[in-house]
Amino acid sequence: MFDKLHEECGVFGVLGRADAANLVYLGLYALQHRGQESAGIASVSDGRILSEKEMGYVADVFSHERLARLPGDTAIGHVRYSTAGGSMLCNAQPIVASTSKGPIAVAHNGNLVNGNELRKQLEAEGAIFNSTADSEVIVHLIARSKEPDLERAFIDALSRVEGAYAIALLAPGKIFAARDPYGFRPLVIGKLDDAYTISSETCAFDLIGAETIRELGAGELVAIEHRGTIPALRVVREARANREARCIFEHVYFARPDSVVFGNNVAEVRQRFGAQLAREHPIDADMVVPVPDSGVFAALGYALESGIPFQYGLVRNHYVGRTFIEPKQSIRNFGVKVKLNPVRELVKGKRIVLIDDSIVRGTTSKKIVRMLKQAGAAEVHMRISSPPTAWPCYYGIDTPERRDLIGSSHTDDEIRAFIEADSLGYLSVDGMLQAVQRDNDDPAKLYCTACFSGAYPVAAASA
Repeated sequence: MFDKLHEECGVFGVLGRADAANLVYLGLYALQHRGQESAGIASVSDGRILSEKEMGYVADVFSHERLARLPGDTAIGHVRYSTAGGSMLCNAQPIVASTSKGPIAVAHNGNLVNGNELRKQLEAEGAIFNSTADSEVIVHLIARSKEPDLERAFIDALSRVEGAYAIALLAPGKIFAARDPYGFRPLVIGKLDDAYTISSETCAFDLIGAETIRELGAGELVAIEHRGTIPALRVVREARANREARCIFEHVYFARPDSVVFGNNVAEVRQRFGAQLAREHPIDADMVVPVPDSGVFAALGYALESGIPFQYGLVRNHYVGRTFIEPKQSIRNFGVKVKLNPVRELVKGKRIVLIDDSIVRGTTSKKIVRMLKQAGAAEVHMRISSPPTAWPCYYGIDTPERRDLIGSSHTDDEIRAFIEADSLGYLSVDGMLQAVQRDNDDPAKLYCTACFSGAYPVAAASA
């Protein structure tokens, strides 16, 4: 319904707790925003890997009975939004396989830019795929590796893939966790008593009461394994690229604001985005209104910097669900109205600064501007807490083709006219990078901004 970019997925894992699957369930619940198409959990019991997965939300997929079928003190889980491979049960993760290195399960966040090429090579060699997801390529590379054990086979497989990955690999007695050499996608390590946990975001640790230990480094592979009675963490390898390429959209939109991602609290970064946006694009107005929920912290930053009062002029319905029956076209703009509604008494006669995180196609922005004006707003000034999205992403974000991105072929003034706003201002790339990084490192060498600039850190076949 919303004209937004979509994250691909989230991963979570636990080793060293008798209730591992239940904790993974809670972790996935906290990561639900990263993928709503399917959810799955795999656990280890008596040397076997057991798995339950289904299409739908975490709370709908897993019942007490289903979780009871996942015993053991080691488990990983996955929530998915499809970018490579369609939305179907065969693509749900974790992917479970029996190999010569033993049984394994893999949960992957990201996109492999050479996934199709590797898939063709593997199929030519006789490999039979059960899904259309690029993640299954990793499983086949592990299974076919000539290395004698799982650890070295996993290293061998990772050396052949290119692109973005944050991976949890489950095997009897251990979990491997890995990030790609550029560090596109986040992955963090936590601890709950003696047990170790891994997660795409720290907000999941908060839910289960785990302590955040550290983020995996770019190119780092670690093993979490049983050593005697207490789980242990071991660094297997570090394979950093010549630069990092952290996805800036984790801070713009994807991550939960209560998470710490790439060493920065997301809410604080978004608030700094808003403050910088106010400095770059000031306007005389009566109130700052966010497009909930992703625009809230940027709007707070804009309001504090500008001195213009913050107001919840739009109210979001959080209970729409995944699907709904849309009425005939006689109800105009229904797709937006079912999610957002203006507070007429607040916005009537007011000059509004409307804050959103991005404009993709522009269709939703137009409907929201119209809705506010129909509710009586005197002026609507659109402010976007990121630069124009002009290029598709190949690293784990579901983006339209370039021709469908309004920022790729229209000037800011043409976009303003299309969305029917009284003015339009985007945060600059330089301003965004200055706001996201507060230490001495050069943020231009730490973050990927390809969706704004077209400068891809790793070449893709269709880039």
